[in-house]
Amino acid sequence: MKAVAIKDYLPINNPSSFVDVALPKPLPENRDVLVAVQAIAVNPVDTKVRAGRGKEGVTENPPRVIGWDASGVVEAVGDAVTLFKPGDEVWYAGDITRPGCNAEFQLVDERIVGRKPTSLSYAEAAALPLTTITAYESLFDRLGIDRDGKNKGQSILIIGAGGGVGSIGIQLAKNAGLTVVATASRPETTSWVKSLGADHVVNHREDMTLQVKALGLQHVDHVAIFNDMRHWETAVELIRPQGGIVTIDDTHLPMPMDVMKSKAASLHWEFMFARAMHQTSDMIEQHNLLSWVADEIDSDRIRTTLDRVLSPINAETMREAHRLIETGRAKGKIVVEGFS
Repeated sequence: MKAVAIKDYLPINNPSSFVDVALPKPLPENRDVLVAVQAIAVNPVDTKVRAGRGKEGVTENPPRVIGWDASGVVEAVGDAVTLFKPGDEVWYAGDITRPGCNAEFQLVDERIVGRKPTSLSYAEAAALPLTTITAYESLFDRLGIDRDGKNKGQSILIIGAGGGVGSIGIQLAKNAGLTVVATASRPETTSWVKSLGADHVVNHREDMTLQVKALGLQHVDHVAIFNDMRHWETAVELIRPQGGIVTIDDTHLPMPMDVMKSKAASLHWEFMFARAMHQTSDMIEQHNLLSWVADEIDSDRIRTTLDRVLSPINAETMREAHRLIETGRAKGKIVVEGFS
């Protein structure tokens, strides 16, 4: 099968940072489904793994296939599979401990695979799984917000709202009845987050505390940090007593906790690969949430966050997709579609 792989961990401007390779087609066993990949999305986690911090000088043999956001068609199933059959259209984010989706065929545990929304193309669907799982788990599993509206009227500050996770997070929070304060600093990202349903937009390059309070909000009930931890102290200042902050960043920056303690506020870490990585007893919840979101999409309550499609799936195009992500200026999602 065709695949785009890493042999050496290199900067993206190096023409050898990705290479086109031919690999054996895998065979499904147990609870694995074999998916014929149609489209893949690129996320910051892909660029971090490809850059290989701490792996300088390491050569992968066989070449390593990365990528954890895809849509496709079930080609074959293992003998213990009960959720899918050949021909089913699916979407998923996969397992970071296994070979990724930058290949014609990929093995994925059925418990972390969902039914692809019928109303979306493969490219539109591929834009969503990883960020959807991350946003869903952040809001509903970590912060404990009720997805069906029992917390209607509460407020949430979404920092990094214009990115992939923030783009779906805005929609999930709005549909749950929350007042969404989104951060953005450029005209195009401001327009983007408003189009997704943000009630208010504040500029994260200016004093966010003053801007939020100018909206009439002394505090917010929840904070989701969907970029990095530069704004930690602002988040702590704005969270209400006994409120909660969720973050997806693994940071080395200082995180003072004295004000968190005085507010009895909670901090939650979100890592959407945790269930598959640790084979938790509730792995099936990722299948359930992807299927629920597919229904929401097909009912026109959530839209794709796709912003740009590149083609075909090969080393050259993948280098361009990673380059665009590494600029830090992408909004929504970048998808690469179709093997040549």
